[in-house]
Amino acid sequence: MDKILRIDMGAAGGPKVSEEPVGAYAGLGGRAMTSTIVSKEVPPLCHALGAENKLVFAPGLLSGSAAVISGRLSVGCKSPLTGTIKEANSGGQAAIAIARHGYAAIVLEGKPVKDELYVIHIKKGEVTIKPDKSLKLLPNYDLVDKLKATYGDKIVCMSIGPAGEMKLGAATIAVTDMEMRPSRHAGRGGVGAVMGAKGVKAIVLDTTDLKMRQPKDPDKFRAANKKFTEGLKSHPVTGQALPAFGTNVLTNILCEAGGYPTRNFSHGVYADAAKISGETIADIETKRGGLATHGCHTGCVIQCSGTYVDKNGKFVSKQPEYETVWAHGGNCCISDPDVIAQLDFLDDNYGVDTIEMGATIGVAMEAGIIEFGDAQGAIRLVNEVGKGTPLGRILGSGAEVTGRAFGVERVPVVKGQAMPAYDPRAVQGIGVTYATSPMGADHTAGYAIATNILKVGGFVDPLKPEGQIELSRNLQIATAAVDSTGMCLFIAFAVLDQPETFQALIDLLNAFYGLSLTADDVAALGKQVLSVERDFNARAGFTAKQDRLPRYFLTEKFMPHNVVFDVKDEDLDRVFNW
Repeated sequence: MDKILRIDMGAAGGPKVSEEPVGAYAGLGGRAMTSTIVSKEVPPLCHALGAENKLVFAPGLLSGSAAVISGRLSVGCKSPLTGTIKEANSGGQAAIAIARHGYAAIVLEGKPVKDELYVIHIKKGEVTIKPDKSLKLLPNYDLVDKLKATYGDKIVCMSIGPAGEMKLGAATIAVTDMEMRPSRHAGRGGVGAVMGAKGVKAIVLDTTDLKMRQPKDPDKFRAANKKFTEGLKSHPVTGQALPAFGTNVLTNILCEAGGYPTRNFSHGVYADAAKISGETIADIETKRGGLATHGCHTGCVIQCSGTYVDKNGKFVSKQPEYETVWAHGGNCCISDPDVIAQLDFLDDNYGVDTIEMGATIGVAMEAGIIEFGDAQGAIRLVNEVGKGTPLGRILGSGAEVTGRAFGVERVPVVKGQAMPAYDPRAVQGIGVTYATSPMGADHTAGYAIATNILKVGGFVDPLKPEGQIELSRNLQIATAAVDSTGMCLFIAFAVLDQPETFQALIDLLNAFYGLSLTADDVAALGKQVLSVERDFNARAGFTAKQDRLPRYFLTEKFMPHNVVFDVKDEDLDRVFNW
């Protein structure tokens, strides 16, 4: 990972490829790399779909090595959904392949003058770029089948579906998994629309003869990797709950806590939660011959994913994540797991963010476009997005645009991005993260659920404002650092509870690079990333006024706790005071 690949899609005469040493970006990976490049090279006031924006793909510092669960990919740009800087994070095989090609980052620049659609093919030592209009508006699964027929089966694909080509605000970038299915997505912030604006349908990474990245000190690295793995497997969340029931284990937990946003964030308990819980879906998968325990990329030892099949054992979709089950399920009062899995597949195939789509359909239901609980109506609306009908383009532009188009007051967004599956009134720590994250409403930016609800890393009462600022601040710092390593964010459960597992993570970095980092150095990296991102947003015109939840979260009491979001504005303004 000592070079950066740049592709100018707007160069005279057609796309131009160049490679350069990593230079001033040395020592950065993942989110630290994407946010630093975007902050330094993208004019903050540019149009997100214009030639001045850049789309950056970066593997983490440990990606491509033997370090377990280190295959997460960061995708960065100025977001067309929020107008802020954006890092969208994805599983799948791409980060491993990019790192083993030796690239610390791939940067797409410029914008084609003509209406062309390109495929970028990267094979050891060679990058070729070809226009191919036959791929126009192909959904992701059909696209990957066609790319396999052309480039063989030793490939990894990063692609956009019709939503990306239409440059919709909810558009994602799909990443193929170990089964070469485009089921993993850099989902948030409309990064797929930026790829569409660059005229790139797919980046195909050939994996033939790629070698694993080697550490500076193999013995220390091997020992740290073993200890880190043991730490993950011994923790009750990463070693038991997530492998058995996936992230959807949270459905019952959040309902019991009264923090599960139901019927477009109007109530905290979903009466039919048991029908769509992680326990129920894992049981369905197992009985039908699917998989309830599966990794999203090579080297994953948590295995929180799975495979959802129909009654005949035929593949329907990957195991829907908790946020997807909530978005298309409880939030819209839909309790049929088969329908939710079908909606998950449609989202992946058209290339739209499941959180943004589910939240948007909830807003559309409140507007009366369809009724709450109308499962077939929800399927029809997602198909409208894929077809690009006028209604579909409104819905595919996200919850905020849909709310404006149909005159809805209760629109759960911050900085234009839809809130995920945790109500900020009943889980006030996540409300602080939603309000202040540089990315807009994003649960992964500072996952306060861990401490507010799961009591990992201590306990802060979720219903009271006390302690939430410090909780969110520390989690946002830690997350920015973890996102830079290529590690899955779920390692945080074990790292927060087990000091020896945290030390093993630091030992992995030190052994790989020959460094002597301390815990303070890791925290400093997280602060550095957040500072870079907030500086970009400030230059883009964002102020403390945008670090707020929608007003109704402060005035509309949330049941069953009868509470409002109670963290004061002046306290929100000191989250980043360090």
